[in-house]
Amino acid sequence: MSAYWICSYLEIVDEAKVAAYAELARPAIVDAGGTFLARGQAHAAFEAGREQRTVVIEFASVDAALAAHSSPAYQEALVALGDGAVRDLRIVAGVEPETPVDRP
Repeated sequence: MSAYWICSYLEIVDEAKVAAYAELARPAIVDAGGTFLARGQAHAAFEAGREQRTVVIEFASVDAALAAHSSPAYQEALVALGDGAVRDLRIVAGVEPETPVDRP
């Protein structure tokens, strides 16, 4: 079952550190099987949402996403990021698609 790596940037403290992180993180994530689905500022936010930078990456499984995060290449990216941003990163399992129900 697929899994999704969802990262919200609560605060960007140092743009240069975020750029250095992105340069290392993108290839590390792609090499680990991640597919970027969304990346950028929110166009709208509702309820308690914030209009902040959000990244959504799809992996084949939770284990694949966890392995990507633990990989030496991604850990190097985290070192480059350091205290450059305050982020909320979570890995969430996908759900099986529902079968449509025929209705009269």
